[in-house]
Amino acid sequence: MSDDPSITDAARAPDADPLEAGASTDPVPAEGEAAAAGPAVPDELAFDVDELPGGALGALEAVLMVADEPVPAVRLAAVLALPTTRVEELLEELAADYRGEHGGRPRGYELRRAGEGWRIYSAAPYADVVGRFVLDGQTARLTQAALETLAVVTYRQPVTRGQVSAVRGVNVDGVMRTLTARGLVAEVGTEPTSGALLYGTTGYFLERMGLSSLDELPPLAPYLPEIDALEGVDEPGATIGGPA
Repeated sequence: MSDDPSITDAARAPDADPLEAGASTDPVPAEGEAAAAGPAVPDELAFDVDELPGGALGALEAVLMVADEPVPAVRLAAVLALPTTRVEELLEELAADYRGEHGGRPRGYELRRAGEGWRIYSAAPYADVVGRFVLDGQTARLTQAALETLAVVTYRQPVTRGQVSAVRGVNVDGVMRTLTARGLVAEVGTEPTSGALLYGTTGYFLERMGLSSLDELPPLAPYLPEIDALEGVDEPGATIGGPA
């Protein structure tokens, strides 16, 4: 054996553990392999909502303002990258603030729990004023798509938007918003299995139709599919046709 002092102990010991000798066990990448891997994809949740203007409360409020149906706290937590327990606390704080419990004036809108989620609504004391604004001057005729959608709601209520879409074969979100804005249909509850909003016709609908009850409607229901045949249309990811 050589007496050359430059030879290390690790080199003299064939059975030495490479980790103890400081050697790396990772495979050496082939030439050009690192470039082929491309740049790292940034984390979509790598931000802090507390650093936004208005902080986490402002971010939560911004999301709720664009929601057209109740949003579960779990989903809000995922969007804001916050723990669900903190989001629930923020929701309660925001709702109390809207009610004027933090020293400010009561707002014309309120944040409340509906079904399994949360949504911003106009406050109940202003219902008459809001109703006048929504209904006043709305004399334009409904489109064919709106009439067909209204017929499905009328004969199959209570019904979800997904179920209406399944009957018509197109997305009816926009049409349902129009019918709701005109006071012809309204939210009447939530579907127990999926948590989707259920819709039904209103007293204003009966008034405009000249009816005293739904029992006076002509028999059209036999030509529509049963709601039981439309199971699964309200599950996340379900898509039905394009816009009406």
